[in-house]
Amino acid sequence: MKVGRNDLGIDLLVDDQRLRTHLSMAQKRVGEYFIGHEVSRLLRATEANIVLDVGANVGQFAEGLRRSGYRGRIASFEPVAEPFARLSAAAESDDLWSAYPYALGADDGTAEINRVPGTMSSMLPASEFGRQWSDKLQQQTTETIQVRRLESVVDEVTHGLDPVRAYLKMDTQGFDLQVFEGAQGVLDRVVAMQSEASCVPIYDGMPRLPEQWATYEEAGFEAVGVYPVTRDKETLRAIEFDLVMVRPKEVRRPRA
Repeated sequence: MKVGRNDLGIDLLVDDQRLRTHLSMAQKRVGEYFIGHEVSRLLRATEANIVLDVGANVGQFAEGLRRSGYRGRIASFEPVAEPFARLSAAAESDDLWSAYPYALGADDGTAEINRVPGTMSSMLPASEFGRQWSDKLQQQTTETIQVRRLESVVDEVTHGLDPVRAYLKMDTQGFDLQVFEGAQGVLDRVVAMQSEASCVPIYDGMPRLPEQWATYEEAGFEAVGVYPVTRDKETLRAIEFDLVMVRPKEVRRPRA
């Protein structure tokens, strides 16, 4: 057991033997810890007054926001029936947290989603690598869901806010660029954002990190941090990252 120290007075307690055995999981947990603090700081610094939680699953991200101290509005979007029921129940006692039973995308309409146990349901089919990487991706069933453009619903979900200063969080298993396309007309209301981006696609047709990064930068967002989400144990490659970005001109409290 070791304790790492530095001149900031921050201690890190490390069990080297357990760390070597569970390195990937330790990296994931440390990343989740730091990204939670990064997002909390970003929400304060930009004075965001609503979080658009796209791909909410059962509400894990929103609950993490509440634990970190965020007290503003949250709009969570989850199209799959079973996790939406759990999401709705989680939000029921929170007057500032609303749940919506549809996906966000590039067009209004309906679509088939590949439903997978856990958090990996996707509008895209699993790739050959994805099926080998996770047994869950071999257990797909389909479900018909509603899809809306953010442009079509933003006035409803942000009703009463003036101005709207939104944090757009996207975790849609390969569909983030379609969500972003459907938000083009209202991106001026988004002060910061978060997107899950792939280096090793686990779904066919999903964009890779460089394409997503370039698209977001073209829209005026710049990187705050990049955090690994999942890894391939066999090859040690990082599979996905959470990319956190901000419009620099929207930072109002830079020391937050």
